Amino acid sequence: QVHLVESGGGSVQAGGSLRLSCAASGDTDSGYCMGWFRQVAGKEREGIASTGNYGRIRYSDSVKGRFTLSKDSVTDTLNLQMNNLTAEDNAMYYCAWDGTRGYCEPHLDGSRYDYWGQGTRVTVAS
Repeated sequence: QVHLVESGGGSVQAGGSLRLSCAASGDTDSGYCMGWFRQVAGKEREGIASTGNYGRIRYSDSVKGRFTLSKDSVTDTLNLQMNNLTAEDNAMYYCAWDGTRGYCEPHLDGSRYDYWGQGTRVTVAS
């Protein structure tokens, strides 16, 4: 079991920045991929950033160039620096953990993640 706790959400003006963090605990030796997803009510969940083995990172086109993902492997904390936020970034943001053992190429397929946090809301005022 892996327990994930997100923090850092809040309200910001368009063009502003926020930093999300996800602290993982439990059986964190069970896998290597962690990711951030977001969801707007009534819409499908969207994978936006993921990291896997060897520090490889993958971003969705919607956030590439604006968001930066980093992972502290000592504390198993996943951080998402979000810059130049727009109204389209309004969503609930979730951290996820892929418990697959062995090599993990970063991916944005939510069905392959085994553990999820409770989410943190990001509100961008235009």
